[in-house]
This record gives sequence, C-alpha cells and structure tokens, in this order.
Amino acid sequence: MDKKVKEALFNRTSAEPFAQKMGMELIDVSEGYAKVEMEADPSMSNIFDMIHGGAIFSLMDEAFEVASNSHGSTSFALNMSVTYVAPPSVGAKLTAEAREINLTRKTANYEIKVFEGKNKLIAFSNALVYRKGDPLPFVEKPLGVD
Repeated sequence: MDKKVKEALFNRTSAEPFAQKMGMELIDVSEGYAKVEMEADPSMSNIFDMIHGGAIFSLMDEAFEVASNSHGSTSFALNMSVTYVAPPSVGAKLTAEAREINLTRKTANYEIKVFEGKNKLIAFSNALVYRKGDPLPFVEKPLGVD
C-alpha cells in the first residue's frame, strides 16, 4: 500500500467529525482492507435500551469507506445490505473489518463484519462501490507533480 495514502487515510479519519462524534478509531488499513473500532456507548441506545442499528451501520460504513479508498482513488458507495445477527452489549468495544472480495476498474465488492470482542458476530454486510478513478484529493502530491 502506498505510504502517503495510508498516512492520509489515518489523518482524515481521525479528523472526520462524524467518526469523532461516534468515537470511531481507525486501527489498521491496507489495500482493500480496513479495521475500525468504537465503544457501544449508552448514548447510542434505541427505545429498547439496545445499541441502535444505525450506530452499528455507521461503524460498518466507516470501515467500508476506508477499505474502498485504500487504493488511492476516489470510491463512492452504491449499495450496502446489512444483516444484524445479535445485539451488542452496551459499553462493549465493537470492531468492524472490511475486506475486498472483488476489484474491477469501475467497481469493487466488500464483505464487512462487526464483532463484539473477538468472537461474537454482531452484523455482516455485502457492499458495492463505484470507483471514480480520481486520486484522493487529500493525499499530498510529490513536489513537481500537477
């Protein structure tokens, strides 16, 4: 993976307002892969005092966003289908891992899983991006390159 792309993705996600609001932290990134963590904070609870599905989806989407842009070109989500398997415990650390399963010039597919702890599967997703092909606008260009 390009070192500048990796550094830029870590910098951008740590400064991203929504990720900050949700307490998300990028843990690892490589080409076609991302791992993001967050605590299932009580403020994320729904009417049943369980962690809201939207919070879990947001964690998955963050991992998806990073993995799909890890090649250094701009990608945008086209579709995500999510299956919720189990409710996470309030206060638990949740981990989302996005893995690329297919990459073409214009699209890419990802499998995203959320776990509580090491083994409790919370949700999984299949997702599709459109690969625009433009370089990421927040990655520094080498000197002398326009």
